[in-house]
Amino acid sequence: MSVALPVQDFVNLLDNRRNVILNMTLEEAEALLLADDPRAVSRIRGQFALVVRKNKDVYMARSIGRPMRYFLAKQADGPLLIVAERIDEIFEELKKRGLEAQFHPSYTRMVPAHYVVRLQLIGCPDPNPVYERYFEPKRNHLPADLDMIGRAYIGALADVCQKWLMQIPATEPVGVLFSGGIDSGSVFLVLYHLMLQMGMSPQRLKAFTLSVQDESGQTGLSADARQAQDFLHQLGLDFFLEIMQVPASAVDYREAIRVIEDYKPLDVEAAAMTLALCKQIRQQYPEWQYLADGDGGDENLKDYPIEENSELTIRSVLNNPLLYHEGWGVDKIKHSLTYTGGMSRGHVRTYAPARLLGFQALSPYVLPQVIEVSEGIPFIELTQWNHEKLYALKGEIVKRGVKAITGMDMPVYPKRRFQQGAIQPRLQSRLFPGNELVYRQYFQSLYA
Repeated sequence: MSVALPVQDFVNLLDNRRNVILNMTLEEAEALLLADDPRAVSRIRGQFALVVRKNKDVYMARSIGRPMRYFLAKQADGPLLIVAERIDEIFEELKKRGLEAQFHPSYTRMVPAHYVVRLQLIGCPDPNPVYERYFEPKRNHLPADLDMIGRAYIGALADVCQKWLMQIPATEPVGVLFSGGIDSGSVFLVLYHLMLQMGMSPQRLKAFTLSVQDESGQTGLSADARQAQDFLHQLGLDFFLEIMQVPASAVDYREAIRVIEDYKPLDVEAAAMTLALCKQIRQQYPEWQYLADGDGGDENLKDYPIEENSELTIRSVLNNPLLYHEGWGVDKIKHSLTYTGGMSRGHVRTYAPARLLGFQALSPYVLPQVIEVSEGIPFIELTQWNHEKLYALKGEIVKRGVKAITGMDMPVYPKRRFQQGAIQPRLQSRLFPGNELVYRQYFQSLYA
C-alpha cells in the first residue's frame, strides 16, 4: 500500500557528502550562495553542487565536477521543485508523488556550471530562472613564457591536489585512472611528489590502467597499457602500475548511456571505458574509495582536433572564453537547457561511473582554480592561429610545469582518446556504433 507524501514545494535530493570542498565548511559555502554578489561563490575551492532556499527563492550553483538538475512539477497547491544529480532520481521522486505523467527527460534542466541560478517558487506561470555568472576568469594575462605558464598551471594543480590529500584519512589508498597521457600522467606525478613532500607513504598510490581484451584469445595489451608501462618505467616507478584487463563483453555502450543519461557518442564511449575500469577496480578492491583522473586537461589547453568538428574554427576556439568548458553560453541559441554544453555537460562521462561504483572521485583539472590559470594563457600570441602550434602547446606547458613543481621529466606521447587507447583497434567498431542517432534512440527508449 502506497503512503501519501506530504505536500511540498521543494525537495532536495542532493547528497552533500559528494561535495569535495577544500577550503571551508558546507555551511560557509552555502552562505556564499546567498551573498548579494554572485562572484562570492568563486571563493569556494573544490567540486560542488549547492542548493539553498530563502523564502520563495531557490539558489543553485555548481562547478563542472558535479552535476545538478532540477524539475518543476505542478500540484494543486502550487509548484514543486525537485533538485537532484540525475534524471532518474527526479523521475522516481515524481512517481512517489503520483506526478510522473508530467515527466519527460527533456523537461529536466541542468544547472550550468559557473553560474548562480535563482528560481522563484511562485506558481503558474513559472518564471524563467535568472542566471548570474560567478566565475569569470581574466583572459590572456600571463606572459608568453612557457616556463612561467607551466609553473603557474601545474602549481595550481598541485595546490588543489595537496588540499585534497589533506582531507583523505592517512590510511586510505589513492588511485589514479591512468593512461600515461599528459593529463593523467601529470596528475599521478603531482600526487606522488606531494605524498613524498608531505611525509605520506607513496605506497598508498596506484595507477590503474584499462586494457580491454579480445575474447578470441588474443591477449595483447592495449596501447594505453603499453604507454602506461613505458611512462612509469622511464621514471623508475613501474611498481605503481596495475593494469586492469577486462573482456570486451565488459564494455557496454547501453549501460554507459543509462549511467550518464546522455547520448553524445564521444562521451558515451569514454563513459563505457571508465565504467569498465571502475567496475574492475571495485571488484578487486571492494573497500577502495578515492580516485583522481585527468579529465578536463584537454578542455583547459584547447587540445581537441578542430578539424573533427565542422562547427568550430581556430578563431572560434581561441576567441570564445570557456568554449570547451561551457559550450556557446547560456544566452546562445545552441545552448541546451537539458544538458548545458561543453565540459559542463560532458563531465558526467567520468563522474557518473565513479559515483555508481561508490568512489569519491576528484577531477582536479576541472576545478575553477586550475581553469583560471589556463584561461590566462595568451593562446593567440603563442600560436598565431596555427593549428599544429596549438596542439603542441599542451605537452610543452605541462611537461615544463611538472618539471618545475616536481623536478621530474615527464614523458609526453601523442594525444589519444580513452576509447581508442584502451581497446584493440579491431574491437572499436564492434563495441560502438559510433552513430549518435543509435545512442539517442536507446536513451529515449528508457522512458518510452
